[in-house]
Amino acid sequence: MSFDKTRATAAEAVADIPDGASLAVGGFGLSGNPMQLIQALKDQGAAELSIVSNNCGVDGWGLGVLLSAGRIAKMTSSYVGENKEFARQYLEGELEVELVPQGTLAEKLRAGGAGIPAFYTRSGVGTQVADGGLPMKYHADGTVAKVSRPKDVRTFTMGRTGEKRYALEESIVTDFALVHAALGDRHGNLVFTKATRQFAPPAAMSATVCIAQVERLVEPGEIDPDHVHLPGVYVHRIVEVGPDIEKPIEKRTVREETR
Repeated sequence: MSFDKTRATAAEAVADIPDGASLAVGGFGLSGNPMQLIQALKDQGAAELSIVSNNCGVDGWGLGVLLSAGRIAKMTSSYVGENKEFARQYLEGELEVELVPQGTLAEKLRAGGAGIPAFYTRSGVGTQVADGGLPMKYHADGTVAKVSRPKDVRTFTMGRTGEKRYALEESIVTDFALVHAALGDRHGNLVFTKATRQFAPPAAMSATVCIAQVERLVEPGEIDPDHVHLPGVYVHRIVEVGPDIEKPIEKRTVREETR
């Protein structure tokens, strides 16, 4: 049995993703977006996708590419404020949206990958996140078509903090994951850079099939095991995209020029 998980192109790596598939996609803002895989998936044509990701990119970049092409049916995210097309589709009833607190979203993915079906958390207790009623989808006329359901809330005592209320969150398992890494080997061991580590590892863990694009591909044994952020057991396909890919900055802040 060969452990070489490489694919020649991004198109080959995503070729079997079908209509209606669920995907977990890495990225934090525009950092670590698996752009070559996203573009290949757009070109491949899969539609009615359910995507779990911290955010949906921006107009014309990241997951915004799939959104603008009308390929996303449902988006599960923690932050959606940088994409005008996202707002339009949501408010006009074209897109279903499930909002999840950021840390909870990461843990729902991680827990899914670890085989934990659900967990209790303090996040969202006392709000519509736990009580239900958040609009998830609108009708075209602006009326609410679907709202979030209330979650089970129980009281627990942890250590000396006293009794506190916790909401039950179900874990997330997806059909596929798309992630970007700085470095990987042919066995699928991955090394991420800075903010890319926020969501890429748990997204990869949650998926039945994880597809990774890497800037640099090396031979097995070249990565110090102590430096591996995600073991290859979670990665099923890997494609090298090179270091000279475009990496836009979401909001560039610079000092005024001094003379």
